[in-house]
This record gives sequence, structure tokens and C-alpha cells, in this order.
Amino acid sequence: MPLLVEIKARCADPDVVRKILLENKADYQGLDHQIDTYFIVDQGRLKLREGNIENTLIHYSRANQTGPKTSKVSLYKPNPGPAIKEVLTNALGVLIVVDKQREIYFIDNVKFHIDQVAQLGSFMEIEAIDEDNTIGQTELDRQCNYYMNLLGVDAKDLVSNSYSDMLMDVKPA
Repeated sequence: MPLLVEIKARCADPDVVRKILLENKADYQGLDHQIDTYFIVDQGRLKLREGNIENTLIHYSRANQTGPKTSKVSLYKPNPGPAIKEVLTNALGVLIVVDKQREIYFIDNVKFHIDQVAQLGSFMEIEAIDEDNTIGQTELDRQCNYYMNLLGVDAKDLVSNSYSDMLMDVKPA
């Protein structure tokens, strides 16, 4: 099970973040239109991500807190198609759907997202990832903090909740 330390922050100027990432030789993976369907579960969060680049069933648990937070993540990469979504929808029910445009970048084991989330606006994420338990919590924390400083993430912009939680708090128009 991969270990992940991550932050999410509001992003007033995606162009500045993009410029800093490219100046630091980030590997741009592309722009992915992602639909994340969250299902009703008793523990953690379960979402099916459907995109042009990433298609993954993800179960994760993490605290809702600002700043770097550790997540326990289980991943399954199904073949794209409607069958798994239909099974999960019928078995569990849909909690909420998140629609976003996501730019994906990597520097070594650290993944960066610049997101435009429907109904919510612009965000950025930093995910320091230990796929095989060789990096460790201390180094992941250090990497996350280093990139927060490099990208100029201000404490007031940090977000504690997932996009799904934020969308559930949006009042209908």
C-alpha cells in the first residue's frame, strides 16, 4: 500500500505555479478531464476516477486538516468502461460527482496537480508518494514542505477537505 503525504491549496494564479514547475524540470504528463464519482461507504472514501490519462478506483483514509496530511491509499486500475461504475453505483449508491480539469506534473516521486474544479475554482495539490516503502514518512514530509515553500503556498490558502466535501457544502443556485 503506497504511503502518501499531500496538501491541497487554493491557487490564485495557476500560471505562476506552472512556470515554477517547468523551471524546476517537472515532467508534464498532460491535461486530464477527470470525473471522480464518490460512493457511499462506511470508512474512508471510495472514488472511481475516469479520465483520459488516469482511470483508477481509489479507496483512501486521511484526516481533514490543513497542511501536509498522510493518506492510506489502495488503488485498482480497471480498464476504462461503464461496467465497474454501474456495479459500484448499484451496490453502494453515489455520494457526489466531482468534475475537474487537471494538469499533471512529476518531479521524481512527487506529483503536482493544477486543478480547475467545476463550481469550486482553481486549486493545486502536492503529493509526495512512497510506492514501495523505501522513502519513509520523514522524507515525504520534507519533500511536501520543500515544494510548498518553492511554490509559495500560503497557510491561508491551504484546504483541509476533499473536493467532494467542498461540493457537498455548496448551496444550490
